[in-house]
Amino acid sequence: MATCLVVANSLFRPPKPILPHKHLPLQPISSHSLPKSPLNSNFLKPHFSHSDSCRVRFIAPASLGETDASSDEPLPLVGEDSAAFDLGTQNIVSWVYFTIILGVVLFVLDVIWIDNSTGFGKAFIDAVSTLSDSHEIVMLALILIFATVHSGLASFRDMGEKHLGKRAYRVLFAGVSLPLAVSTVVYFINHRYDGVQLWQLQNGPGVHQLVWLSNFISFFFLYPSTFNLLEVAAVDQPKVHLWETGIMRITRHPQMVGQVIWCLAHTIWIGNSVAVAASVGLIGHHLFGVWNGDRRLAIRHGEAFEVVKKRTSIIPFAAILDGRQKLPKDYYKEFIRLPYLAITAMTLGAYFLHPVMQAASFRLPW
Repeated sequence: MATCLVVANSLFRPPKPILPHKHLPLQPISSHSLPKSPLNSNFLKPHFSHSDSCRVRFIAPASLGETDASSDEPLPLVGEDSAAFDLGTQNIVSWVYFTIILGVVLFVLDVIWIDNSTGFGKAFIDAVSTLSDSHEIVMLALILIFATVHSGLASFRDMGEKHLGKRAYRVLFAGVSLPLAVSTVVYFINHRYDGVQLWQLQNGPGVHQLVWLSNFISFFFLYPSTFNLLEVAAVDQPKVHLWETGIMRITRHPQMVGQVIWCLAHTIWIGNSVAVAASVGLIGHHLFGVWNGDRRLAIRHGEAFEVVKKRTSIIPFAAILDGRQKLPKDYYKEFIRLPYLAITAMTLGAYFLHPVMQAASFRLPW
């Protein structure tokens, strides 16, 4: 949609009033009535006066996807504002439903999967462990199973929602993915030091601080849809969002970037073959998610996604450095929001609760 907009201010002066005129008798033309000097060549040319009060500006046509590299001003948003959370618009009943659903999900997960006397979690781990005596192979197999199910269900989302409905498909998606994720995490915690030691850097100067800071930063790269807890729990109708602000200005695939940072930090700290295997599997899954995610967004949002794609990058900060992404002057305000404050608190809490998490995992003989 290319258009040309002409903005004119005081282009024409007000016309003079038309005065009555006298009818004069016609006079015959004679040679004495003609000008004696040669005719001025400019006589027949229209005359325009130019002044500061009479200017015309032409704004060049711009299609939806074009960017002005010479302008420092950010372009209007095509996607959604991520991590926006207004307490005034929240429905208390919806959050009550969310709390109830969360309690029910955790109870069912414990009974059906986690509890060794009633659940299938141990049987699942035992079945996968028969593939090899190598913890590295089992670790990769668990990640592959989770990745196949998780990305597969995401790929069939449009068809599934058409037949089952958006909320029902979200319940199916979470109900299958969550137990597999728990199994993978528990196996990693229980066997993270069972591999071949490749290096030992835990006592190195500054290593602990580097690993801690990297892990802390990695959680700020969570995909913005993670913050939509009411949609995650299917209290609100789930949507495929096209985010454009906040962390999306840095990278179009923050989940992948955060996972890479997390994996590198844990691999440096643990330094053995199990950590390497887990990192290879998780990073490989998220790299596939980069391609699959772009493909799904292109199908769902069409030209709007192509615009966001041009303004953003997969590699962090690349679009900012080459001028495709124009940061607003108050860009930092896009992070001073309740979801990011909650992430800060949860990340700090998870760090201090590491011993509790490990103890809970060790109680499961997986």
